Amino acid sequence: MAATRTTSPLTKTLWIVAFVLIALWALFPVVWILSLSLKSPSDIANRQFWPTELSWENYDLILFGGAQELFLPALRNSIGICLIATLVAVVLSTLAAYAIARLDFPGKNVVLYMSLAITVFPVISIVTPLFNLWSRIGLYDTWLGLIIPYLSLTLPISIWTLTSFFKEIPWELEQAAQVDGATAFQAFRKVIVPLAAPGVFTTAIIAFFIAWNDFLYGISLTSTSAARPVPAALSFFTGASQFEEPAGSIAAASIVVTIPVIIIVLLFQRQIVSGLTSGAVKG
Repeated sequence: MAATRTTSPLTKTLWIVAFVLIALWALFPVVWILSLSLKSPSDIANRQFWPTELSWENYDLILFGGAQELFLPALRNSIGICLIATLVAVVLSTLAAYAIARLDFPGKNVVLYMSLAITVFPVISIVTPLFNLWSRIGLYDTWLGLIIPYLSLTLPISIWTLTSFFKEIPWELEQAAQVDGATAFQAFRKVIVPLAAPGVFTTAIIAFFIAWNDFLYGISLTSTSAARPVPAALSFFTGASQFEEPAGSIAAASIVVTIPVIIIVLLFQRQIVSGLTSGAVKG
């Protein structure tokens, strides 16, 4: 029998210490923003980490007060635009990844690597041409004017991720379905897609996060609340006077826009973990 490998108490302790340090490093900014959002404007000036007295003034300001006209439309825009961009990216990348992984055609590896190479180009290099083009054809400050650029951010990583995932699915399953009378599309829809569900969910989450966190397109291709997303809207927050920084209201808005991300992760955590830690099926 093979000897069972055991972990020494010292190794376990070091792993625990490393985990705690990494967790503190990652969560400290979030806790700081939460603390800042619960401070009153007069309390923000002090150097204490925690507020001396809990205040919901910042949340009231962005949800019901003077900043709601700036924040709530932006929140609606972000949710709608990012959901549509994610849906389109997942559908297109699923079809493209399946073709690259399953079909034999010349240049498919070039297509795969070119899709990834697109992410190398800085976004700032195409903002000005997009601004000029969108202004001429009427897409400036519209949802569609942001959805299309967001696809340039989400499609490459989606195609790359799903291609690797489709390659893990055994060919025999698809061939067996076709032997039983299914067409190629039926085999893809009824056999391959359900098996690829963990990878599709993971890809959708990644694509949504990329679109949700974009600032440059949002600030450059919008000018009003008609399509301006939350990251861009936060830059327009102002204090009660020219001498007051809107740190509290920005922190409160940051906490609010984080809630949809947390909800998505909690709802689909099993699919995310499955997609990140496994292929699809074991051959």
